Amino acid sequence: MKKITFIQLIVISLILFSPFVSLGGNEQRAGSAGASELLINPWARSSGFADANMSCIHGLEALYSNVAGIAFTQKTELIFARTSWLTGSGINFNSFGLTQKVGEAGVIGISGMTLDAGEIEIRTVDSPEGGIGTFNPKFTNISLAYAKEFSNSIYGGLAVKVVSGGISDLNTSSVSIDAGIQYVTGVGKDKAGNRRQDNLRFGISMKNVGPTMVYKGDGLSFRGTVPSGVSMTLEQRSAEFELPSLIKIGFSLHFNLTPVVDTIAKKVRSDNKLAVAGTFTSNSFTKDQYHVGLEYSWRDIVFVRGGYVYEKGIFNADDRTTALTGPAAGVTFNIPLNKEKGTIFAIDYSYRDTNPFSGIHSIGVRVTL
Repeated sequence: MKKITFIQLIVISLILFSPFVSLGGNEQRAGSAGASELLINPWARSSGFADANMSCIHGLEALYSNVAGIAFTQKTELIFARTSWLTGSGINFNSFGLTQKVGEAGVIGISGMTLDAGEIEIRTVDSPEGGIGTFNPKFTNISLAYAKEFSNSIYGGLAVKVVSGGISDLNTSSVSIDAGIQYVTGVGKDKAGNRRQDNLRFGISMKNVGPTMVYKGDGLSFRGTVPSGVSMTLEQRSAEFELPSLIKIGFSLHFNLTPVVDTIAKKVRSDNKLAVAGTFTSNSFTKDQYHVGLEYSWRDIVFVRGGYVYEKGIFNADDRTTALTGPAAGVTFNIPLNKEKGTIFAIDYSYRDTNPFSGIHSIGVRVTL
């Protein structure tokens, strides 16, 4: 009874909050949202897949695209990643996180992402050329999540995020909610009693739903002189802005290219696997996006992936409203440290093409216990 209630809660949440993203792809609203760092994937594996794998993403990285995927954590997973955003701009992301299985079917996860925009010259009306110092904008997202395996086919999760950012004298903060579901078909046994591995998967997630944000601080005040000649402090008011809420819907197909029956474990294994995935993203403030991706794995040690993100006008430089041109690619190396305990050390890398700048490079280190 409990699991039905929890699933219903997630589904009802998706239905209730869907009006917030019902105006998906509305280009006229593009400049009215804030906290756009919530739309940036800081992880190396899924970004190399062009974010197409939200229906089949497993482990800690699922905290970004579909929180239900952390339910696949077997015991403990730890990741640290660094992203050079629009290489040449001086913007970098540092991300870290941990997922831990609790009980028989539950998993908790926590992650953090910080954006460092580097040192920017302070320029004022009196000193338009600068030379009086620098400031360093920083933005931070912290997520706390819980996901659960309800059956062999149904996985669901919920995450709460604290969003904050600003400079030394001007800051803003808010809280948002993510929710997601993954459904796995084809789980079961064949006529010989072996567990099937080929399956079709579906996923849906809702992200960045929360109250409006507003900037506050001494940075909105300044010294001025009124007509009477009296000098006084004047304070401006910041306009409120909304979070970039969105809904993702995706699917994936998984194939064992060279299946071999393991009579001892009574399951089908394969040294060569292929995954094909697609995702649709309905953005509330920017253009809708279509993600497609392909991943090949050899003995679960080497993974090679690539994908493409399409949105209206992306092929035309005059119509494109983003620096990202669409292509993405990545590679993963899994190094088994203890096969009996399932301990793995992995290195993930991804590249996303941009114009201008020299692309986006992400590299991550992952430990699975």
